[in-house]
Amino acid sequence: MADEKFVLEIEKKVKDTIFKYRLLLKRDKIIVACSGGKDSIAVLYLLKKYGYDVSALILDLEIGKWSLRNLDNAAEFCRENDIILHRIFAKDEIGCSIEHVMSCVKAKSGVENCTVCGVIKRWIINRKARELGADKLVTGHNLDDEAQNIFMNILKGNPMLSAGLGPKSGVGAQDMFVQRVKPLYFCTDAELRKYTEIMGFKILYSKCPLSSAVFRRDIKNCLDDFEKSYPDVKRNIVRKYLEMKPALVKACRGKIKRCSVCGEAARGDVCKACEMMGIVKLKDDK
Repeated sequence: MADEKFVLEIEKKVKDTIFKYRLLLKRDKIIVACSGGKDSIAVLYLLKKYGYDVSALILDLEIGKWSLRNLDNAAEFCRENDIILHRIFAKDEIGCSIEHVMSCVKAKSGVENCTVCGVIKRWIINRKARELGADKLVTGHNLDDEAQNIFMNILKGNPMLSAGLGPKSGVGAQDMFVQRVKPLYFCTDAELRKYTEIMGFKILYSKCPLSSAVFRRDIKNCLDDFEKSYPDVKRNIVRKYLEMKPALVKACRGKIKRCSVCGEAARGDVCKACEMMGIVKLKDDK
């Protein structure tokens, strides 16, 4: 009975977030960026349950058995729930393995693997979702993810980086972006793990074997510790951010342009993905 009540509360929270922030319409063609992990499987299940026109897009990073198990889980889930699964390979999109990009960029600039992977994944998935004709691109980001991002940007001394966060992501230049939305925005990481366990979804809960996000890990541990003494600290960070978001967006308008290399969105003349691929090319040409 307690589990049933918990499931209903989570499902209501997600539905309320969708309606309050006008994230999705029933006429939208929706692509879910699906990793095969708990968050993307949960949001894929809920959107299908709510009657949205939804399909999944999985970017295969080909990171050994970890990628294979996540792919198998996602494929099995989509088959069982009559959901189309689009599979693309990172290697086909960038001409080399994601591990090679990580190695080159880290050697040149010291950027962590997770940052490199995140930039490349966003770059590929946005383009592919646009090619598939998506009206909305759904990601599985949750409350913990958002609080960590906001806090990290403050500690980096650049809160303007948070302008593109929120239940609806991005600022300006919308012709280049498929609108990204986060229906799980107010669900915690722990809630989503419990939800997927109760629902019996086949999930690999282990971290990516190439994960090296030391700064994010430290921020996560810090916020988790704060939460023990100051309940709702993560929600308070996110709520305060949402109050500030309009001012941040206004300050960033006009600063997004097209990358001179690939034509995708960029803050400078060249987008972060092309900067990273430029480092790879320089290294490979030597």
